[in-house]
Amino acid sequence: MLLQLFDQTTREDRVEIDREIERRTGVYCDDAITRHLISEQEFREIVATILNRKKKKRKEVVPSVV
Repeated sequence: MLLQLFDQTTREDRVEIDREIERRTGVYCDDAITRHLISEQEFREIVATILNRKKKKRKEVVPSVV
C-alpha cells in the first residue's frame, strides 16, 4: 500500500496512525497491513482523522491578538 503520504505527515502523525491501526486491529500495525486487516480506504480514513485532529489542535493553540 504505497500512498506517498510521508511528506504530508510528521513522525508524531505516523506514530498516532500506527497506534490507531493497532487499536482497531489488535495487532502490530505492520502486521495488520501485511495481513490485510484494514483496507486502503480504512487506512486513508485513519490518516485523514489524525491530520484533521492536528489541524484542529493548531487552530485551538493560536492566540488571539487583542
